[in-house]
Amino acid sequence: MTYLDHAATTPLRASAREAWLAAAAELGNPSSLHAAGRRARAIVEDARERIAAALGADAPEVILTSGGTEADNLAVKGLHWGRCAEDPARRRLVVSAVEHHAVIDAARWLHARGDADLVEIAVDAAGVIDLDALDTALDHETSLVSVMWANNEVGTVQPLTDVVALADAHGVPVHADAVQAVPYLEVSFRRAGLSAMTVSAHKVGGPVGVGALVARRGLPLESLAHGGGQQRSVRSGTLDAPGAAAFAAALDAAVAERSAERARLEALRSRLVAGIRTAVPEATVTGPRDPALRLPGIVHCVIPGARAESVLFLLDAAGIAASSGSACTAGVVQSSHVAMAMGWSAEDAACTLRLSMGRTTAEADLDAVLAALPDAVARARAASGAR
Repeated sequence: MTYLDHAATTPLRASAREAWLAAAAELGNPSSLHAAGRRARAIVEDARERIAAALGADAPEVILTSGGTEADNLAVKGLHWGRCAEDPARRRLVVSAVEHHAVIDAARWLHARGDADLVEIAVDAAGVIDLDALDTALDHETSLVSVMWANNEVGTVQPLTDVVALADAHGVPVHADAVQAVPYLEVSFRRAGLSAMTVSAHKVGGPVGVGALVARRGLPLESLAHGGGQQRSVRSGTLDAPGAAAFAAALDAAVAERSAERARLEALRSRLVAGIRTAVPEATVTGPRDPALRLPGIVHCVIPGARAESVLFLLDAAGIAASSGSACTAGVVQSSHVAMAMGWSAEDAACTLRLSMGRTTAEADLDAVLAALPDAVARARAASGAR
């Protein structure tokens, strides 16, 4: 199989698998006081220390979760509720229009139930947030701002330094979903000046079902679920020692190879983009042109008349795993809210293709997709009646 869907999930690293197996061999609930429990707790706390060090944070700031979606929801809902509890006037929740569904859907849910006044900040044609519009939305009634570090569909890197500076002027905390950014960008929670940040293990070669919300101490976070309050009385539930150990191992490896991998993937991306423009001239590659403003491993295209579900089915039949970059619910590809926010019509936003590369991607993978893509596009366009 030619795997070009690393933005969805990445292959499990051997080091992460070994760390999981070693930790899973230990018996004990990390909250138990007996020796077995203390051994399990030591595994968790060692992993927490390593995760924090890799992310430029302090260990008590790392709240382990079941993944990025839970962490995003805890940040958006928990922080908004916490801020409103402190000051009921702070009802305005501000997010970018291109956030991951875990953020934007959580924000829309709060708005729909009357808990928040929602402002979705527009982006330009490259997916970069409108800083002037953001500044206008910030005042003493704003609870928080959530702007992702790097976009999961088109790879756009947002100007977080400017976002944080604008928010700080009004005393507004900033949350960033850094799930896609961590493997390829110099991510430091401390240097970024963030109040909260989401990360996920399976985007760095760790297991699915493990993630973290890095949250500044003293941040008013309301719990999403109640129970034992095992983590700062904010996140309840028995701690997953093997998952934490595997996450730490994967993150260590990803950070160690980050600089070299970014350069390698940028070279592969250049070749892939050139090949797409030759093989499918009608395709438009989206996102910023400047490599400093985008992730190196994502190539996102709009191919008018070639509906995503058809192209993906045909590529899959040719042994190529890719995605549309849009939300899939029960196997149905929807028009990408990210593409529409960037100015594409709903029709064109249903004709997107995301090819995302990672540490296992090789030149042969590019050869395979470039050989299969023209026929897949032609057949998809024929099926839809496009010319």
